[in-house]
Amino acid sequence: MKLSDIENRDLKKDQPETLEGKASYDILDALKEEGISVQDLVDTGLEMYVPHPGLETREKAETVFKRELKLALSDPNLCLLIYSGILLEREGRKGKLPNLSKSSYEKDLTFIIADEVLGTSIANYVSGSKGTFEFVRFDKLKPGILAKLGPFMDDVIGGLIGGVSSNMYSRSIADLEYED
Repeated sequence: MKLSDIENRDLKKDQPETLEGKASYDILDALKEEGISVQDLVDTGLEMYVPHPGLETREKAETVFKRELKLALSDPNLCLLIYSGILLEREGRKGKLPNLSKSSYEKDLTFIIADEVLGTSIANYVSGSKGTFEFVRFDKLKPGILAKLGPFMDDVIGGLIGGVSSNMYSRSIADLEYED
């Protein structure tokens, strides 16, 4: 059977195309509960800052990074990916992850790659292949708060910072070209 042979049934045709109501819980609140502030994200992202066209100073880079972070976190899908990492981290601390003992969770075993997959997915969602590349750089060096986070959150936050950092550099160049 080919895909073209499958009957198309739109089972969700009557759903709204926008979110309804105001959310009562923000991802920044969830991160704060985990001890992660916006400034922690900014400081970690800029720990590997390199001057770049459109980002000649750290101050300019910080402004652009914050703008890109705010834009990224306005996406509910991204927030749900991040929140899944938060929940995995919370359950891991309690020893309640399926098929993984608390001691294995705490050791951050290299053959357990769900955390890496989540971090890579977040970076890719935010900024594509460039974001994934940045995630790998942050994941290997573990600057700033990444060195202090648990097995899931270091990758989740590394993915977020990698994606946002990549967008910061890419968009700053695009902004320069647009101005010309």
